[in-house]
Amino acid sequence: MDETALIRAAQRGDLEAFNRLALAYQDMLFNTALRILGDDDLAADATQEALISAFRSLTSYRGGSFKAWLLRTVTNACYDELRRRGRRSTVPLEPATRDDDEMESPRWLADPSMTPEQRMETEELEHAIQHCLEDLPPDFRTVVVLADIQELDYREIAAVIHTPLGTIKSRLARARLRLRDCLQGFGELLPAAFRLREERGL
Repeated sequence: MDETALIRAAQRGDLEAFNRLALAYQDMLFNTALRILGDDDLAADATQEALISAFRSLTSYRGGSFKAWLLRTVTNACYDELRRRGRRSTVPLEPATRDDDEMESPRWLADPSMTPEQRMETEELEHAIQHCLEDLPPDFRTVVVLADIQELDYREIAAVIHTPLGTIKSRLARARLRLRDCLQGFGELLPAAFRLREERGL
């Protein structure tokens, strides 16, 4: 069955249909939770809570992006966890330019052709980015994850977190700007192209 048919069957109480949907999306939900919460165990718990919540409320799904609908459940679960634990978390994403324009998505990570030395440098860079992201409030972190990891557009993000479109754009720009400013303290770890942008004031 295709996704629409699976959703309809699951809405009628077909647990097997829902399990197939869960298998298709669980990695995406876990990765989203991990980037927001920064902890494997907490992310696993949030993913489980999100899937349980999704199954219980599936009849409320009225169409549109099922991915965005599921991301709303896991985002809510993450917010609940952050409120309980008061934790901050990380996600490696690119900052904005000085004019708050979006930069292209980074291609620094997950290159199979990297040498061991390059992989070590990449890991150090990721740690630096994560360090900077620890100071971002959860609402900034979430829009970055949804926009740059899950590749949702502004309207989908607004629907996921029930926030006006203008606020989404503002949060994303401000989050990237703060990341960029923090990353200047780790300039030696940044890719050469990024350093050149900053040196030129771009």
